[in-house]
Amino acid sequence: MRETFHLTPLEAWEAADPDAPLTAPSLASEGFIHCTDGVDAMVATANRHYAWVPGPFVVLTLDLERCGSPWRIDAPGTPYPHIYGPIDRRAILSVTDIRRAADGTFLEFTPGIN
Repeated sequence: MRETFHLTPLEAWEAADPDAPLTAPSLASEGFIHCTDGVDAMVATANRHYAWVPGPFVVLTLDLERCGSPWRIDAPGTPYPHIYGPIDRRAILSVTDIRRAADGTFLEFTPGIN
């Protein structure tokens, strides 16, 4: 098993068809779905790119070996796998709420625990 994380707004997660492979807006715009290895790196990524975006988010824990699409780390030495296609639902190991401070800062989370 090769675990990684994917951050998504709760609204998008709830609106996604549970019977279809998971996609993300970046798949259409950039050609891949962004992921981040490690809890600390995921929190840092969330704060760098989404602290200003209002609303709740969830972190999906994924098994890259089961995602059903090719993946790779395009910048060697970084914790950022990219998945080049939709994600098979079997690859989603858990969905975790990620808490936020009053100023929008994302806080540490424990995968699989809400």
